Amino acid sequence: MSILDKIFSRKREEMAAAIRSLPVAELEREAAAVPPPPDFAAALIDQTYTAPRLIAEVKHRSPSKGVLCADFDPLVLAQAYARNGAAAISVLTDEHYFGGSLHQLRAISALGLGKPLLRKDFIFDRYQLLQARSSGASAALLIVAMLQPEKLAELLAVAADLQLAALVEVHTRAELDLALSARASIIGINNRDLHTFKTSLDITAALRPHTPEGVIIVSESGIHTLEDTQRLAALNVDAMLIGEELVTAVDTAARVREFTRMANKQRMRKITSVNTHSPPVSR
Repeated sequence: MSILDKIFSRKREEMAAAIRSLPVAELEREAAAVPPPPDFAAALIDQTYTAPRLIAEVKHRSPSKGVLCADFDPLVLAQAYARNGAAAISVLTDEHYFGGSLHQLRAISALGLGKPLLRKDFIFDRYQLLQARSSGASAALLIVAMLQPEKLAELLAVAADLQLAALVEVHTRAELDLALSARASIIGINNRDLHTFKTSLDITAALRPHTPEGVIIVSESGIHTLEDTQRLAALNVDAMLIGEELVTAVDTAARVREFTRMANKQRMRKITSVNTHSPPVSR
């Protein structure tokens, strides 16, 4: 049994328990009562930026490295991200493998930071999307490797009905083609192999040329340095999702500023270039 098979089995058990505690009809009413969240897609696309926008991740631990931060406080992290330039915040809600929870997502949403929140979990059912919407998320992660094509298309439609953006994660060319066939508008290229957990930005470099114009591209995992950011900028990636590098930093706020400052520098260069080459205004 692969790691994804084990995760899928556990998540089915967790969802069954959640439904017993909160039936679908009640969750639907909760989700319907939540105001529309900030626009996730709009936060990632700003034509004045040439460096990728930052999706900063709230992450307690990982299967490969264990606990990442001994004094982990999701609310403090989220505030540091929001105050120092992150475009959006990813919140891991899987408890068994990553130490997250829907409670953390709801608590961060309640802070009213004004940033779109991404529910990052192993999602395969409408119920989980309802949970995301009722917890204040603007977007939810859909992993192509876990979903049959019909299920992916179904969940994309459900997400749209719930006013949730879907970050559709791929790792191979075949998965990318499936995501595009399902008309995914935001593609996350995972640089981490979910079977070996090894990371390489070469994955983004290999898949980026095969993504059509108009699709938002997010590079995920394995991003640790400003040189990595420069490489992604050269690939015309719209956003980058960074977790471990921020959570484990001695000064998280300063590290966030380093990544967002590069985007701002690139932004000013682009504005200057546009102004320099603009035609004179007729009087």
